[in-house]
Amino acid sequence: MKKIKWWIWFFVGLISLGLAGCESSSGKAQTDDTSKSGKTLQIDNYERELSISEKPNKVLTLGPNTTELFIALGLDDYVIGNSLDNHSRGALPKYEEAYKQIPELTYGSATREAVLTSGADFIYGIEWEFGKEALNLEELKDYGMTTYVNQAETLDEMYKEILDIGKIFEVEDRAEDFVADQKNRIASIKEQVQEQKSVDVLVYDSGGEGVFTAGGTNFETLLIESAGGRNIFDDISDKQWATVSYEEVVARDPDVILIHDYDAPSVERKIEDIKNHPVLSKLESVQKENFITISLESVLPGNRMAYSVETLAEGFYSDLVGE
Repeated sequence: MKKIKWWIWFFVGLISLGLAGCESSSGKAQTDDTSKSGKTLQIDNYERELSISEKPNKVLTLGPNTTELFIALGLDDYVIGNSLDNHSRGALPKYEEAYKQIPELTYGSATREAVLTSGADFIYGIEWEFGKEALNLEELKDYGMTTYVNQAETLDEMYKEILDIGKIFEVEDRAEDFVADQKNRIASIKEQVQEQKSVDVLVYDSGGEGVFTAGGTNFETLLIESAGGRNIFDDISDKQWATVSYEEVVARDPDVILIHDYDAPSVERKIEDIKNHPVLSKLESVQKENFITISLESVLPGNRMAYSVETLAEGFYSDLVGE
């Protein structure tokens, strides 16, 4: 019996060594895979060089446009908080459920305290969330947060942002497919409207001392142009947003007034203000109620490029698009 027990333990030992060797090999392979995927990425974010040695795990998306892009790329599980829902009219229907699951960091602009105590290691945020009176990029870096700023002024720049996010989060194929779909849909609209007369468009964000509108370098201007329109203030080249006089609006005589929809004041209130305004009410486009509304997040640089161009083109040429 003792000899039998000895040989049994001998073979058990050999088997155990073999299994341990297999586990060791498997563990080494896994480590190699991790180090391979963890090669440092050098990303140019509008002349800011980002070095990313490993895939981020906890993300803040500052702006509804940046949040929805992460959902569109299937990366919503990484997002631990978002901001600027006050600039949102809700996600597109196919993204609604995923958007609801994302915690709200702040309803308006992100605060320094909320961001620094969030535990995030990566931030994808719209440009106006950063700067002298907002979040400090260097301070965020000191807290171990890599920040990718969303500030595209051209379609190609937005496509690059999407592809960069794809590289950083290792979903390059998904990002490439998404960009290709956007390009194809926008090209289709351009083809449909190319023979049509261009529509002169006033972007009406809000009123007051004048009309707060989009300038020529604003991303929205590109969307309007892709849909067959022309921003009547596209000659404002030194800033994306500007306040212009009511008299200047009347002088440029827009065919259509494109009204931004967000929390307050409501679109209905804005339309009433325009119709009752002593100067704007003189416009033929106002008298004919040639109003188009679009949610503000839809004209920010993000995942809605094609959707927005399609929506605008339908408003400009309702008898053409969608036939």
